Amino acid sequence: MPAPNVITGTLLEGQCLTLEQLCGACTVSAEWVSIHVREGRLQPPGEGPAQWRFSSRDLWRARRIRQLEVAFDAEPELAALFADLLEEVDRLRARLGASGL
Repeated sequence: MPAPNVITGTLLEGQCLTLEQLCGACTVSAEWVSIHVREGRLQPPGEGPAQWRFSSRDLWRARRIRQLEVAFDAEPELAALFADLLEEVDRLRARLGASGL
């Protein structure tokens, strides 16, 4: 079976992805994204799927949640919690680096 077309690269700050672009970058369905938005695990601005715009943080978060769901057969809630913890560790490391420690 051929590998799916996965979009790779760096999303510049201030740039946003549409629902379709996020799905392509994460190799997930629009239904997967919609469920995660409805449950509050992803929080794009916009009234509905056509208006949703996803930031680089959303892209990182969606990829991480999906990776955890697949690799560890994790429940979506636990995968999102783990993604929250990883984000907090990154923030704390950045603060330590900024303070010279």
